Amino acid sequence: MKKMDYILLFVVFLLSIFGLLMVYSSSNIWADYKFHDSFHYLKYQFLFFIVGILFVFLISKIHYRFYYTYANQILIFSLILLILVLIPGIGSIRNGSRSWFGIGSFGIQPSEAAKISILIFTSKYLSRSDGYINSFIKGIFPILFMTFFLFGLIMLQPDLGTGTILFLSVISLLFIAGVNLKFFLCGGFIGLFGLIGLIIIAPYRLQRITSFLDPWKDPLGTGFQMIQSLYAIGPGGLLGEGYLNSIQKHFYLPEPQTDFIFSIITEEFGFMGALVVVILFSIILYRGIFIATHCNDLFGKYLSFGIVFQLIFQALLNLMVVVGLIPVTGVTLPFLSYGGSSLLVSMGSVGILLSISRNLTY
Repeated sequence: MKKMDYILLFVVFLLSIFGLLMVYSSSNIWADYKFHDSFHYLKYQFLFFIVGILFVFLISKIHYRFYYTYANQILIFSLILLILVLIPGIGSIRNGSRSWFGIGSFGIQPSEAAKISILIFTSKYLSRSDGYINSFIKGIFPILFMTFFLFGLIMLQPDLGTGTILFLSVISLLFIAGVNLKFFLCGGFIGLFGLIGLIIIAPYRLQRITSFLDPWKDPLGTGFQMIQSLYAIGPGGLLGEGYLNSIQKHFYLPEPQTDFIFSIITEEFGFMGALVVVILFSIILYRGIFIATHCNDLFGKYLSFGIVFQLIFQALLNLMVVVGLIPVTGVTLPFLSYGGSSLLVSMGSVGILLSISRNLTY
C-alpha cells in the first residue's frame, strides 16, 4: 500500500484551520449578543473539526472498494433519512427549511450525506455499464431516476443549493464517462421546465432571481444579503482591514459565519486573502484530478472525479453567490463555513479520496 496524498491532506487541514479562525472572527459579535459567549460557534466548529480529522484518517484506511460493495445500501440509507427528515416531529425547521435532525444543540443535515451516496452509486453503476453507457434504458436511466428522486426529496425541504450541487456532480460524472451529448440537451430542456415548475410552486424563488439581477430594488428585503456582502467585499482592497476588524459582522450581514463567510474573509484579508483561498481550492482540484487520472480502477476513477467536482462545484457556487454572480442559494463554503454536517461530509469525502490515493499504481 502506497502513502496517501499528503499534499491534499495538508491543504484540507490548512483550509479547515483557517476556517476555525474565520468562524470565530465572523461570529464573535453575534455569538456574544445571542449566547453571551463570543466563542459559542467556534466551540462547536472546533468539536466538528476534531471529529472530522478523525474521519479523514479512519476513512482513508478503509479500502475504497468497500463503498462499491455497499453502494446500494448506502443510497437506500440516505433515502430513508431524506424521507424521515420531512416528517413533522422528526425533522426540525431551521431558516425556513425542514432539512435537519435536531439533537440538542446539534443539527444533522441528511442531504449532505445524500450528495456523497449518489456519487458512490453513480460511480458503481458507470463502472459496470461502460459498454452500453449510451443506451438510455440500460445506461443512464437508473442514474437519472435516482438523481431526480433524491433531488425531489431535497427540494421538498426545500434546499435548492444542495440539490443543485448533487445534480451538477452527477452530470459531470456522466460527461466524464462519455455519455452522448444529446442526453445532456434533453436533460437541459427537462431542467428548464423543472425550474419553471419550481418557480410556479414557490414564487419566492423568482424574487431571489430578480433580487440577484437588481438587489437594490428591494434593499431591505430580498436584496439585503447580497448588498451587505458587497459592502463587505468592497472595502477589503488589496490586504483588507485586518483580522477581527470586519465592520459587516456587526449585525449588518446576517449570520456571516455560514454562507457568506467569504465576504468577511475578503473584508479582513482583502484580495490577497481571497486569492489564497482560491489557490488552495485549486490545489484540491489538481490533486483530485491527479488521483482520478492515475487510478486504473473505473469505480475509483469515477468516484475521485465525482468527489473533487462536488467539492469544487460547492465552493464555486458559494463564491459566485458572495460576489453577486448568481442568486443566493444557501450553499456553504467547504472547510471554511460554520456547519457540522457540511464539514464532516467534506472531510469524509477527502478521506475517500485519500483511500484511493493509497491504492494508486504508477
